[in-house]
Amino acid sequence: MSSTTNPPVRQVTVHQAAERHAVGRRAFLAGSATAAAAAVILVSGGAIICPREAWGYETKALAPDTMRSLVKMARDIFPHDRLPDRFYAVAMKVQDEAAAADPKLKDLYEAGMAKLDKLAKAKHMAPYTDVGWEADRVRLLHEIEADPFFQKVRGGLVTGLYNNKELWPVFGYEGESASKGGYIDRGFNDLEWL
Repeated sequence: MSSTTNPPVRQVTVHQAAERHAVGRRAFLAGSATAAAAAVILVSGGAIICPREAWGYETKALAPDTMRSLVKMARDIFPHDRLPDRFYAVAMKVQDEAAAADPKLKDLYEAGMAKLDKLAKAKHMAPYTDVGWEADRVRLLHEIEADPFFQKVRGGLVTGLYNNKELWPVFGYEGESASKGGYIDRGFNDLEWL
């Protein structure tokens, strides 16, 4: 029977353990703050800027915070993980330009986003864009889906996002076919996978 000896136990004082933990935590928080800053859409003056994707948009009528929230809302309404935020911003740009021409529409967007932020703060103690989980933001949107604000944003996105010819290949849509003879002669019956 062989006897084994346990290695000596290194004693660490509570102060040393707390100091080691704080340094690790501090480094973690600094690193995660840097990563989070690179992944958000920033608001600067009258513009929203996304440094991660190298795009920006200067708003015409809506407050930049409202526009940033609308871009987040657009992604939550029609989520496509493969699409960068810039395509959602382009879709919302149309609504910003419409709000510039119609003060009632501008008020609808601003008041609607204020209402959504208030709801988010009541349920998650953060404005809509700062609610971390997509599922939580979607639940908030379900609560306001009958609101004219939500309906206007969703309706504008249908054409603003899906009429963007740059996105058609991403969705597998080849475009209109009338000018090319219609679908009958262009793959209507090509179901090779069946």
